Amino acid sequence: MGLKRGAETRPPADNEKSSKPRQKLSNADRSAYFARRESAKVLRSVLQGDARRQAVASIKSLVFGPAVRNKKATFALVCQTLKHLPIIKEVLETADVLTGKWKRQLELVYIIVYDILFGQENSLVGDAEKFLVLRKNALQTALARLLVKKKVSSVDHLLALYQIKDIPKPRYVRVNTLKLDVESAIQELSKRNEVHRDDLVPELLVLPPGSDLHDHPLVTNGSLLLQGKASSMVALALAPNPRWMVLDACAAPGNKTVHMAALMRGEGKIIACELNEARAKRLENTIKLSGANNIEIHQGDFLSLDPSDRQYSKVRAILLDPSCSGSGTVSDRLDHLLPSFAEGGNGSSFADIQRLNKLSAFQKKALSHALSFPEVERVVYSTCSINQAENEDVVASVLPLAASNGFHLETALPRWPRRGLPVIEGYEHLVRTDPVEDKEGFFIALFVRKPSTATHLAEESESHQRPIKKPRTRNGTTTTKLSYMLLQNR
Repeated sequence: MGLKRGAETRPPADNEKSSKPRQKLSNADRSAYFARRESAKVLRSVLQGDARRQAVASIKSLVFGPAVRNKKATFALVCQTLKHLPIIKEVLETADVLTGKWKRQLELVYIIVYDILFGQENSLVGDAEKFLVLRKNALQTALARLLVKKKVSSVDHLLALYQIKDIPKPRYVRVNTLKLDVESAIQELSKRNEVHRDDLVPELLVLPPGSDLHDHPLVTNGSLLLQGKASSMVALALAPNPRWMVLDACAAPGNKTVHMAALMRGEGKIIACELNEARAKRLENTIKLSGANNIEIHQGDFLSLDPSDRQYSKVRAILLDPSCSGSGTVSDRLDHLLPSFAEGGNGSSFADIQRLNKLSAFQKKALSHALSFPEVERVVYSTCSINQAENEDVVASVLPLAASNGFHLETALPRWPRRGLPVIEGYEHLVRTDPVEDKEGFFIALFVRKPSTATHLAEESESHQRPIKKPRTRNGTTTTKLSYMLLQNR
């Protein structure tokens, strides 16, 4: 850009069209200015999705996607603004300082008011910032009145009234064994963090709550993925054979897809379906970063795939992780910070019940479709929901079809202690994770059927003819250790 450090020009004014004299800004001022505007864009998407009860993505997905540059500052600003949002709204209503122009940019106003009242008051450059700083006394007076009204002595006590609490959970990272071996990952992460291996998922590592790895080189180069334990259990339950063709029915954002690719050692073929164009792009980015080369993206509706089509005649396993309420991952998704959660949006309102009915209808349809592919031997159905309507009820609805097609419920992840609700036959085969004990609520069902004789014989013949595939090497060094060695030589 040709600009010297510490001498950046003034950022453009909000909605500015005419050229104005540009003042010099420090790096801190410039960074804070753009972080607030990136935060406002994320906040707008979050609040609009929450109002419609149809989120585009989780807060973390929006912040840590490729569109946001200053991820750490943006994440902190969005979370803290949401945490204080009920207070901010009451303060603005009492102070009555907004004109029509700023009422059309409420998300940016919320961000700046948070900074003025509770956050970093320095580096408040920009037209919106100047407008609100001039009204700081009115905002502070409104806050003081709110404290008196609620009969509390501090903001912390005020926040407690809204029951907005941080929910700590361990930081899980999954080693992408297509790029790095687990021991090398442990050795590198142990330099700064306490690390141990998960007792169920072999390639999953556990770090203390609050461990920030978003900018770690092994994360940015795709050797590690920030993926929760329950999410990592899904592909493990499917256990796809490396020689198989596998179908991921609702693949984006792609963490489970690339986990399957790693379990298959980069062999076989995975068809990853995603209907939404933006989510398909994110899926593409996840696959590219992972280094998986056995995944083909199908941008389209899984339900539109014809099981009798010859191109799907060799599909042997299907992972179905459809859209769900996300009720089991409110802490991970940070849904406990959303207005609907603070207002009691726990699935009991008429709108929530309607949405749940629509979701479960789609889930039943999708699972029935997955069970109709002629050569499929294993189907995993999973949700990040704690609702019986999306879990046991969906499974119960397809059991007659599953049985007629030769499927039965198999015990998924036998070492896992928590099982399904005792409301259907075979509940002991189902997997549930507990949102309190396990910090997130997931559900997994595994359907299995014996392969046809012809398929079994063909597979046996192929396995005897295939040469043993050695790990790819580069100058005698296996690729699983390549990322680690490059890191060591940085």
